[in-house]
Amino acid sequence: MHWGGTEESRQDSSSCDFLPGVNMPALDAPEERLRKFKYWGKDASVRRQQRVAASLELRKAKKDEQSLKRRNIGPLSSDVASEVPATRVSLTLDEIIKGVNSLDPTLCFLATQAARKMLSQERNPPLKVMVEAGLIPRLVELLKPPVPPNLQFEAAWALTNIASGTSEQTRAVVEGGAIPPLTELLSSPHATVCEQAVWALGNIAGDGPEFRDIVISGGAIPHLLALLSSAIPITFLRNVTWTLSNLCRNKNPYPSQAAVRQVLPALTHLLCHHDSEVLSDTCWALSYLTDGHNERIGQVVDTGVLPRLVELMAGSELSVLSPALRTVGNIVTGTDQQTQKALDAGMLQALPQLLRHPKSSVQKEATWALSNVAAGPPHHIQQLIASDILPALVALLKSAEFKVQKEAVWTVANFTTGASVEQLFQLVHTGVLGPLMDLLTVPDVRIVVIILDVVACVLQAAEKVREKASLCLLLEELGGVDRIEALQLHENRQISQSALSIIEKHFSEEEEEAISFSLWSPECSCIRIFTENPPRCEAPRPGRRL
Repeated sequence: MHWGGTEESRQDSSSCDFLPGVNMPALDAPEERLRKFKYWGKDASVRRQQRVAASLELRKAKKDEQSLKRRNIGPLSSDVASEVPATRVSLTLDEIIKGVNSLDPTLCFLATQAARKMLSQERNPPLKVMVEAGLIPRLVELLKPPVPPNLQFEAAWALTNIASGTSEQTRAVVEGGAIPPLTELLSSPHATVCEQAVWALGNIAGDGPEFRDIVISGGAIPHLLALLSSAIPITFLRNVTWTLSNLCRNKNPYPSQAAVRQVLPALTHLLCHHDSEVLSDTCWALSYLTDGHNERIGQVVDTGVLPRLVELMAGSELSVLSPALRTVGNIVTGTDQQTQKALDAGMLQALPQLLRHPKSSVQKEATWALSNVAAGPPHHIQQLIASDILPALVALLKSAEFKVQKEAVWTVANFTTGASVEQLFQLVHTGVLGPLMDLLTVPDVRIVVIILDVVACVLQAAEKVREKASLCLLLEELGGVDRIEALQLHENRQISQSALSIIEKHFSEEEEEAISFSLWSPECSCIRIFTENPPRCEAPRPGRRL
């Protein structure tokens, strides 16, 4: 039974790892889901080769977590504000177009400022209109010396907001030649001009890997890192950190290894900052860098940031704990050694409170991270058990939102695949089978198939160590046998066949007689393992084949 890896790898190995020779039903899960869990082939050294992030709902940064692009609608501030003429002028679009292209410095400034104000409207800014009016090339020209800083600032602000729009509008800014002069402005002695250039480049880089790489190749990273080493206001620092995070974002392709090596020391330093926005964007940056191959995960792990990430993961600030949790979750998709470092950093001690978090999105993320620990070797599973985390997992199976229950089912499935027989019995002792049997009635075909595979694996394990009789009684008492019987008539062929296989192999008339005999045999003490109830003396039930 396999809960991760490629289709080929699942076909190559069809046995429970803790019980050699026990054949398990194949799991027909789609490749998208399978990639989320550790590769589980016969060779333990390659178990974790095929791992990616979780579902799009969790893996895409939401607007309330971190925006791809940000529009500047705030008030004018800082050093160039005093250079702005106090005159307030209301201009039409035609007057703005003419004014921006004017050689009169005052008129050009007023028109550029008017354009910026239009683009800074809270609702429905005329981004498309400004692009179609052909203003971008002129605004780009106004970024370059000897243009005075107050006009550079207004032009950079206007371009920032145009670049915050659609990909087409961002492309117009890039193709208008804005990246080189914006990069030059990162060295401006005027802090406000410099900060606005940082913001504009962040919007451009956030559009996707193509523009991100153009910004990187333009030499933006050294300038941004130089800004971190200077005394800048906290709002400025937040913008620099956010722009750095966008330079780490996207993975088709990933940012270059050289760029990552440049950025990582700065991110490690920023991770010790006290500001929640700085910490949030730093953690998002690290989450992007760990959302990939083991080599990329190793680059981050080798910086020694795991203890700090676990500390932030255990905090109360949602904007920080979410990306910290995601980063640690990504790390445990790596090699066994990388996962062990996360465990050594205290990951399992931080997870129980996250599994009980009031936000279901956090519960789901935490459960996904736990599922990847459960997909590891037996010594990782033993650490999971020792952390007393199984009761919280069972509680989620019982009463969490269904999206969280699904992750919990995958955690149980991964646990079942890699656990020893003793560890498997410890899982059963936590009461996991009851909520699993209840979930057999859900309409999600994939989840039902997974649960049936878990049941089959547990039954076959119990049979190998002569504990099957008590397990069958437990399933009967939990109503599981009736539910599995009913699934023999399910419209999905895989479900019906899996259910039929379980009933025929473990609950047929012949099996009932064998179980009845074993319960009364003086050599069998297995009933005490799964239930304290004494065996019931009753005639064998009729065969359960439908």
